[in-house]
Amino acid sequence: MGRPLLATYSIAACDLEARHWGVAVQSKFLGVGALCPFAEPEVGAVATQSYVNPRYGPDGLALLRQGLSAEETVERLTAADEGREHRQLGIVDAQGRSATYTGSECVDWAGGRTGPCYAAQGNILVSGATVDALAETFERTAGDPLANRLLDCLDAAQAAGGDSRGQQSASLLVVEKDGGYAGLWDAIVDLRVDDNERPLDELRRIFGIHQTLFGTTPEGDWVDVDPELGSELSERLAGLGYEGDLATALRNWAGKENLEDRLDGAERIDPVVLDALRKA
Repeated sequence: MGRPLLATYSIAACDLEARHWGVAVQSKFLGVGALCPFAEPEVGAVATQSYVNPRYGPDGLALLRQGLSAEETVERLTAADEGREHRQLGIVDAQGRSATYTGSECVDWAGGRTGPCYAAQGNILVSGATVDALAETFERTAGDPLANRLLDCLDAAQAAGGDSRGQQSASLLVVEKDGGYAGLWDAIVDLRVDDNERPLDELRRIFGIHQTLFGTTPEGDWVDVDPELGSELSERLAGLGYEGDLATALRNWAGKENLEDRLDGAERIDPVVLDALRKA
């Protein structure tokens, strides 16, 4: 085993009510998001690490797609892999069943925990407290959006000790059938920090940008554009070089700022868009 180790902690999880599946991971390894997290809506989520076998991702999802459970998929993948004792793996299936696997040759501390809708695991950790923090945080945050829960899990795991070799990269992947960009993509969040001294802080920062650009505000929280607000909007847009009727000017400005998905005419305005325009 001459390849670098993915000294890693991760959680594969799902929210069956929202129909979301995802993986969050942090590692002392360059670009962990390219090798560890895999997820497919209505199928499951896979995290693969240690002396990583990236084929566990697509092959695991293929087995889940055939109807195998998380436990059966782990058994099938590891049985066919001569390097199984060096691997680590976590899977959640379409029904929220979970399984985790840690080979006997994984470097201490190494192990995992499972529960309804999650599989948490890590290797080369300071202690088992890191995996405990992943599991306990996921359980405690039930009811929150899955992406937020997974970020909270990573932060709690790091606070509990994390990877004994330190930090370098992190990733957050959450999928929903047709829930992504323009309803044409399944990934609703797919963010990576490939090399950073504080990757979890950076992952939080770019997640905030993602939510600003692609998140949604409940319709009841939108602001009616009365004549006074309409005049303010037109004045601000004109000051930025966007002339013409309010709807056209607003659409053109929002398109430049990548906020077009948060627009719906000019009669009402998303407060996120209003705040961004007032700060422009």
